[in-house]
Amino acid sequence: MTAISIVPLAQTSQPQWQALWVGYQAFYQTKLSDELSAHTWQRLTSAESAHMYGFAALLEQQMVGFVHVIEHDSCWTFKPYAYLQDLFTHTDYRGQGVARLLIEQVYMEAKKRQCDRVYWLTQEANQTAQILYDKVAHKTGFIQYKQSL
Repeated sequence: MTAISIVPLAQTSQPQWQALWVGYQAFYQTKLSDELSAHTWQRLTSAESAHMYGFAALLEQQMVGFVHVIEHDSCWTFKPYAYLQDLFTHTDYRGQGVARLLIEQVYMEAKKRQCDRVYWLTQEANQTAQILYDKVAHKTGFIQYKQSL
């Protein structure tokens, strides 16, 4: 297989990202508006939104995966946290190391930006992803609660 390259999302095109973004939403059985998706793209690729950024995995100039990151302060550390909010690999390229490369890129970027840690959530039923996550991070044992407002 040709080498996969990891580049900042800002160096890619919105249509390529949008195609995968729609697939990601389908995976999680949700549908976000086009307006919200355009807003998300803008925040992920704008220099003005320095606390939000992302990377794309490219194979022969075709986007096959992405990751989105949000940095935020913490009451528990002097340094910010890097929250890996979204990670997606096109179904045709799963199991080929794309997600691992994206996570490793986030680790490198977060270290460069002097973050204290990288963390993320996944669905309890997403056993396939957890096989990788158990190799590249530590499970915390925390359970997420939320209330929409």
